[in-house]
Amino acid sequence: QVQLVESGGGLVQPGGSLRLSCAASGSIYRINGMGWYRQASGMQRELVAAITHDGRTNYADSVKDRFTISRDNAKNTVYLQMNGLKPEDTAVYYCNVDVRPSISWNYRNFWGQGTQVTVSS
Repeated sequence: QVQLVESGGGLVQPGGSLRLSCAASGSIYRINGMGWYRQASGMQRELVAAITHDGRTNYADSVKDRFTISRDNAKNTVYLQMNGLKPEDTAVYYCNVDVRPSISWNYRNFWGQGTQVTVSS
């Protein structure tokens, strides 16, 4: 099995910054895509940012130029640096990864447990 442990959420004032981390552990042969999603209260879960194994990135229009996704393949960890936070960024943030548990298995998709980000004065 694969476990995803997220950290870095919290309460921050508008204009502030937070850095989320998500570390994968367990049965891992290779990780392909990694990403961050968020779900605000009463809303559908949406993609925030994604990164491929070789570092290509994709961002939601609402976070471009404010958020940066990165990954450390040696540590099986994905990060989300969030700057210029706005109240509308308030949500539970989930990491999502595509993991190949072994050379004889196909990729499987896993979700983290979620971490709350609240932007408020």
